[in-house]
Amino acid sequence: MDDRFNTIAGWVLGAGIVGLGLAIVSSHYFEADKHERPETMGYAIEGVAEEGEGPKEVPLATLLAAADPARGEAIFAKCKSCHTINEGGANGIGPNLHGVVGEAIGQGAGGFAFSDALKSVGGEWTFDKLNDWLKSPKAFAPGTKMTFAGLSKPEDRAAIIRYLNAQGSNVPLPPPPAAEEAPAEGDAATAPAEGEATGAPAEAEAPAT
Repeated sequence: MDDRFNTIAGWVLGAGIVGLGLAIVSSHYFEADKHERPETMGYAIEGVAEEGEGPKEVPLATLLAAADPARGEAIFAKCKSCHTINEGGANGIGPNLHGVVGEAIGQGAGGFAFSDALKSVGGEWTFDKLNDWLKSPKAFAPGTKMTFAGLSKPEDRAAIIRYLNAQGSNVPLPPPPAAEEAPAEGDAATAPAEGEATGAPAEAEAPAT
């Protein structure tokens, strides 16, 4: 009886030792070179922005070229409680804005009392400065008396700038950046090198008629 028990116990112990050994070996095999966490988890997917990377900002010149002055006039309706836009219009809570594009910042407007914060900015009301002002007056000129919070949408700012420009300023719009055109497929391979003959006679110049 004791011999049979010892035999069974020996087999069980041996099987346990073999199983433990296999577990140790397999763990070392599958964890080889994987003790450190990789810097970047997963795989990058083409066309998907990385974390924290937002959409690219559209240049103001591009927005201005596509902006509708009529939409800007509709947006300006919320400004009429403080501003006039007609030529020779009276100042109200805010200055008359006729011909404001290109005007000196904090000056003009028939003697309107501008804040020292706005006067200290200096320069002229360019398209870029108007865009920054309309985005956040308090950020553009800290301490300004302007209580308007600003327009968050770039398209709205571009539209109202187009409208303001059409009211007595008519400053030429900045040209939008030219789109980079990629060469057509096969052009690089088929185009002859500089100085290389094409094998075809050059087309004769057409005579003047």
